[in-house]
Amino acid sequence: MKPVPECRDELGRAVFATLERYFHDLEGQTPTGLHALVMDRVECELIRYILTRAGGNQTLAAQMLGINRNTLRRKIQQYQLG
Repeated sequence: MKPVPECRDELGRAVFATLERYFHDLEGQTPTGLHALVMDRVECELIRYILTRAGGNQTLAAQMLGINRNTLRRKIQQYQLG
């Protein structure tokens, strides 16, 4: 396997370590749909965290995330956060 440059930030290292554990738990099986799985889980937790930081204020949370408030509302429903 060709070496890949390391992530230099804490978040990147956390994702890498989590993926290492995930692949270890697969015991050699090849995952499918990994991109969608990771992106959905990260997005869900990001939105949950930002909503908490914004005190539940969806307008502020959307601003912090850099997305439209209606997009945030749709994602809150999608992830059943409301």
